[in-house]
Amino acid sequence: MRIGVAPHRLWPDREDELDAVLQIAVRAEELGFDHVFASGHAVAGATGVTPDPLVLLAAVAGATRRIGLVTSVLVLPLYNPVVVAHQTATLDRLSGGRFTLGVGTGWDTEEYAAVGVPFAGRGRRTDEQLAVVRQLWRGEGSPRLGVLPRTEGGPQVWIGGGSDAALRRALRFGDAWHGSGVDAEALTGVRARLDALDDEVGRDPATLELTAGLFLVPPGFAPAVKVPGRPLGGADASAESVRDELGRLADAGLTSASLWLPVATEALPDALAWAAGELVSPFSGE
Repeated sequence: MRIGVAPHRLWPDREDELDAVLQIAVRAEELGFDHVFASGHAVAGATGVTPDPLVLLAAVAGATRRIGLVTSVLVLPLYNPVVVAHQTATLDRLSGGRFTLGVGTGWDTEEYAAVGVPFAGRGRRTDEQLAVVRQLWRGEGSPRLGVLPRTEGGPQVWIGGGSDAALRRALRFGDAWHGSGVDAEALTGVRARLDALDDEVGRDPATLELTAGLFLVPPGFAPAVKVPGRPLGGADASAESVRDELGRLADAGLTSASLWLPVATEALPDALAWAAGELVSPFSGE
């Protein structure tokens, strides 16, 4: 299982809590994490402040050499697909092919209103945009992007969402389905639902990876915010309970875990070190 981490705590309250993201990303690379990931909202809201994910990951790309770069997730309907295709192709090329585009349809109606994009119909628009982005990455049709990606055919695409429409989208356009806060039972259910869509979509669901964002409060650390859902390893987690749950997720088919750490910003480096020592090493060979 590949294990990644966010370079800032879950839902930071203030902009200055983001000032050390490059140092945290560099440390994550040194500690052996597979990837760093960034979500993004254009406006501050219930989930705090967030930097632009593509700008953040571009800065991380310049500060690191090996670690992967993932959007988890980019709210695709808020963007022009030609611009997204060009930005992500550029990031993939300049990072040496380290970029993965994770996308979702979003949920914040105020954010859509602020950007001036209709909230209704966002799923259909996401499907249309993904088709355009994929085509442009391949250099097909017109226009031709200013820069094509380094990864042949374009970066990997992870598609989030738990609805049937999102699962169909993942099968049609994705390299992976990307969940949030799932346990092994829920993941098994997702795989069964994907299998049921085989004939409808015309793709072998076994070719679609399963990935997820998970919430981890390491033993000895206090959560800085209310954890959205059950934290990894349970409310009173131990190293053993966290590893046991990750093992069950791996057995259910999870290939990549992206860890949100909802601890205080000043505690984040130590929480990262705990996760690297207790989780990255044991699971890096799986």
